[in-house]
Order: sequence, then C-alpha cells, then structure tokens
Amino acid sequence: MMQWSHWEWDTWFRDTDVVIIGCGIVGLSAAIFLKTHVNNLRVILLENGTLPSGASTRNAGFACFGSVTELLDDLAQSSENEVFDLVEKRWRGLQRLRTLAGDTALNYETHGSYEMFKPDENVTFDECMARMEFLNKKIAPITGEQQTFSLTDEQISRFGFAGISHLILNRSEGQLHTGRMMQTLIQLAREKGVQILNGINVETLEDSSNGVIIHTKNGWEIKAQKALAATNGFTRRLLPDLKVTPARNQVLITKPIENLPIKGCFHYDKGYVYFRNVGNRILLGGGRNRHREQETTDTFGITQNIQNYLKKMLHDHILPNQNVEIERWWSGILGIGERKSPIVRKVSENVAVAARLGGMGVAIGTLTGEEGAKLLL
Repeated sequence: MMQWSHWEWDTWFRDTDVVIIGCGIVGLSAAIFLKTHVNNLRVILLENGTLPSGASTRNAGFACFGSVTELLDDLAQSSENEVFDLVEKRWRGLQRLRTLAGDTALNYETHGSYEMFKPDENVTFDECMARMEFLNKKIAPITGEQQTFSLTDEQISRFGFAGISHLILNRSEGQLHTGRMMQTLIQLAREKGVQILNGINVETLEDSSNGVIIHTKNGWEIKAQKALAATNGFTRRLLPDLKVTPARNQVLITKPIENLPIKGCFHYDKGYVYFRNVGNRILLGGGRNRHREQETTDTFGITQNIQNYLKKMLHDHILPNQNVEIERWWSGILGIGERKSPIVRKVSENVAVAARLGGMGVAIGTLTGEEGAKLLL
C-alpha cells in the first residue's frame, strides 16, 4: 500500500467532516446541499469510476414521473397514497433539478412523452383508457395540468411507426442531456468547495464514537465525522443487508437519421422499454424484464438476447423499412427493490444511506440526495 505524503493528507484528507460515496446525481446533490447550508463543512466526494459510474450518465435522459401502465401497475401493488406521494416526489424532484442546474445547462426539452400499444394489447389499452380520468384528477394538483394524459392516435402516422395501434400522450414530461446535467452538478459542487476524488473504491465503512473510517480497496483509511452512501445499484457491495437489488439496462443509439420525424420520449411495456430522439438520432433501451435473472446484476455488459430484442423493436416498429445503423451500445446499473420509494435513512450513528431510485434517478435523485444530506446535519 502506498502511504500518503504529508502534503496529500494535509491537502485532501485532513479534518474531513463528511465523506459521500458515489458521484452520481444523489451524491452531488447531497454535497451541494451540505455546502449551501453549512459553508465551512469540509466535504469529500469519492467516486470509484474515472467518470460517474452507475446510472446517472448512462440512462436515457427521461424527465419523467410515470406512464399510465406503470402507474396502474404501481396501484395494483401499493396504496393510492403511496403511489401518488411518490409521483409528487418525482415531480418536485424534477423541478428542483431544473432550478438547481438550469434548463439551458440541462438541454431540457418539453416535447412530452408517449406510451405506445401494439394491436394485441387492447385489454391493457382499454384498462388505461378506463382509468385515465382518475389518473388525471389525481395528478392535476401535483403538476397543475388538468389533463396530463390524453389519447393521441393521430400522431402514429406522423411519427412513422408500424405495428402500433394506440398512443397516450403525457404532456408534462420532458427530456434532457444527462452528461451535461452531471457536468453542471459537478461544476456547482466544486464551486462550493466540494473535493471530488475519482478512482477510489470504497470497500467498508467503520462507524465509531469518534466518527467514521472509510476503508478503500487500495488500503487507505479516510477518516470523517459522518458519511453518506449514495451508491444506488451498487449499495449491496457496501451495505449488504439493505434491500437494494441491482438491475442492468442495456441501451443503444443510432447514427444520425435524415429528416427524423420523431420528437419526444416514448414508453412501452410498463416503462421497461423506452426510446427518445437525441437530436436526429434514436436512443432505445430496456427490456430487462424479459431476462430478469440475467439482468439482475451490477456488472456492466451487453448481451445478444437483449440486443436482438431492441434491434427488432427498432426495425419493426420505430423506424420500419429504413436502413438505420447503430452507432453505440452501453449499459447502466439501476437500484431497485420490492418498493419503488427510495431508501433514505441512517444505518448507524454517523452513517446514512440514500439509494434505491427505482429507475427514476433523474426525477428523484436531487431530492433524495438532499434528504440524505439532512440526516448528517
């Protein structure tokens, strides 16, 4: 193990008040919140990857709070209060993120979002139509929009889809550039004096009456008064008893497409499949529910069966009869659980956790980070 020099210890690690593990949207939001409210705190943010790893820079950039089928699925498993409290938190989180970072920096666009249905899904579609008025009434006090969801089948031909029989519009959702989002949050954190150290793999947290010792893979012991685990899909590596299950999502993006008519975000199959335009490209991802055991992992990677499924979706339904080339594939790691609400609580006297974003990190990451930070004050 290489020991610190006096200069390294004195510059980066001396008298540390708070260590945050995870430089995603949650960790950065927590760090910004702490430094905003207590400016003289010495806050260090540790990130395993060279870039923020996990989901924050590897997702689709949906500024969303739930499609009709997703919300109806949630209502089948949870109470109305739980479901719409979480919808409100997602909505407030999106507004908080937009206020914190600014729409220009986020490259925020308001093209709305659409849920698509195939001809053999009429039973599901009919249920959605039957419950749409109920959902609109429940969501109206949250968003201020009286008719969040509406049928918009006339858009199918304009977008050029094939094998799609119905579209339901959510006029309150948007899209953003998650790379620019993270770049902006990193800049805001650094401007407030947060130290961000990359390439540090935290293995264990040791809490005591004298504070927390953070043990790293390279043998370093970083001492702090308090610590926050903001590791989402990787939380069980650090806190194995927490009910956070990793889930891998695979994603593709096409090469530029001339005269692309598609604008907005699109959901399919209870939100398990999603796509959007990124300028004149299509980004498409998901499908993990078709191979749950395979995709319940915190290991990055691309698999042939998911690739085949997404390519079939792309060529058969989204861009039919077009010679479209795929430019890049990647994957991201989500943190999910039996319940969709985040885990934000203390796990010991000086250690807290803010994790399990359920695939809605863009929506709830900012508020979740701020809630985690409050536990340390």
